[in-house]
Amino acid sequence: MIAFHPFVPDAPSTDQQELFCQKLQQCCTLFDFLDSVGDLKSKEVKRAALNELVDYLSTNRGVLVENAYPEITNMISTNIFRALPPSDNPDFDPEEDEPTLEAAWPHIQLVYEFLLRFLENPDFQPSIAKRFIDQKFVLQLLELFDSEDPRERDFLKTILHRIYGKFLGLRAFIRKQINNIFLKFIYETEHFNGVAELLEILGSIINGFALPLKAEHKQFLMKVLIPLHTAKALSLFHAQLAYCVVQFLEKDPSLTEPVPFLSFLPLKAHCTRLVMFLGEIEEILDVIEPSQFKKIQEPLFKQISKCVSNPHFQVAERALYFWNNEYILSLIEENIDKILPIMFSSLYKISKEHWNQYVLSL
Repeated sequence: MIAFHPFVPDAPSTDQQELFCQKLQQCCTLFDFLDSVGDLKSKEVKRAALNELVDYLSTNRGVLVENAYPEITNMISTNIFRALPPSDNPDFDPEEDEPTLEAAWPHIQLVYEFLLRFLENPDFQPSIAKRFIDQKFVLQLLELFDSEDPRERDFLKTILHRIYGKFLGLRAFIRKQINNIFLKFIYETEHFNGVAELLEILGSIINGFALPLKAEHKQFLMKVLIPLHTAKALSLFHAQLAYCVVQFLEKDPSLTEPVPFLSFLPLKAHCTRLVMFLGEIEEILDVIEPSQFKKIQEPLFKQISKCVSNPHFQVAERALYFWNNEYILSLIEENIDKILPIMFSSLYKISKEHWNQYVLSL
């Protein structure tokens, strides 16, 4: 049974800081949530205490005095940093199977909420917090992105983004560690639950890169983001990956030409993968400079021509949708002398022979 301390706001003002720290220490007691009937009263006392801490931090100024920082970060670390359990299903397929949800979520959710309020508090001082929110803290946070519980990954995404924004000294380290996670995912494990969330954070980071882009950033595009397109689980994070690629090409149009799938599509890939690639190509063409378009138009439209005549109607349909995009259509019209000879035979062939009526109508 854990001790019940008075509700902090009800205490005399002189005692509030001491009670705040006592309540933080009280919340360092951990419980086994796999035992659904054990310690029920103590679990409820802790849940109420965590709620009080969240409310107290949200509604009071002057709470974050220097000696509170180690108490706060210790309580957070004690509760969230843990070895993730092995998956109940070794053949877990995120697209088909239900994820294993974190049993201790009634407490862990409130700890994440508290961490977020801590980072966003107007009195928060990174110069003090950096002694506790350091490289080790970030590494442990990144390991949690492999949690099967999407609720946890969603909190982690917001928290890591806040840390990246507030701790300038950790930015390069965070980028490097995300880089390492992705390389391990691509070339070793082919499994990591938090790829989509990490890519979402990177989308914002890339958006903030200063020009001209550093060589390190260009290398990240070519050595990490492009190889991520080969992952078996691409469909789980393709939208976020495509956004990152488009952000890079908007920042530096000269990077467009080296992107391999603009000139070589994996035409023997499964039709759903081809449709994803075509969607990403359209996103890239939406932001492409006319001068860059000229450099890639011939190899690109040789690939699109093959997609248009693909017997899979979803592939043919997705390729034909390019002609519904006004900007892409204007680029095609400006370069019709190059593109029409490439496309004509495929367009003529499907108008006469394609088996799918909807494709014919396009």
